[in-house]
Amino acid sequence: MDADELRALQAPLKSKYRENPHAGLVTLHAEGLLDQGQLACRVETSRALVEAGLHPATGGNGFQACSGDMLLEALVACAGVTLSAVATALGITVKGGRVLAEGDLDFRGTLGVAKDAPVGFRDIRLRFDVDCDATGEQLETLLKLTERYCVVYQTLSRPPAMTLSLND
Repeated sequence: MDADELRALQAPLKSKYRENPHAGLVTLHAEGLLDQGQLACRVETSRALVEAGLHPATGGNGFQACSGDMLLEALVACAGVTLSAVATALGITVKGGRVLAEGDLDFRGTLGVAKDAPVGFRDIRLRFDVDCDATGEQLETLLKLTERYCVVYQTLSRPPAMTLSLND
């Protein structure tokens, strides 16, 4: 896909959202299934069923997906798609590359071993190794716009208000 094809694809959507801002609000859903006696949650994605369980650092067996890994995978996926779309819009040809995410966790927090240890990621690093012929200025713009428009990145860096409920 080139920049003109991307613009043609997105132009009617942008016009629709400008004319009717409420049309741009979409609620995404995810659902997991719990089983009695299992320390797991089965999550159906659009492509496969994923069974998430405890990370080995918290007693898991390593055969199930770790939700922390899945969070980083979602970041990599979103950032990769966003970078590709931004590069296309800017007319930058990406020949290939990799998107890497790393996150530091102190499992003492989630296991309740140390009250001063945070529950959750302490630091997350996202890196792109991109093979393209862009100038330094173009790469700077590519990175800036990828950061600006990546939904998962923005959600993690500026967390939304969240609610938690049980049996409502």
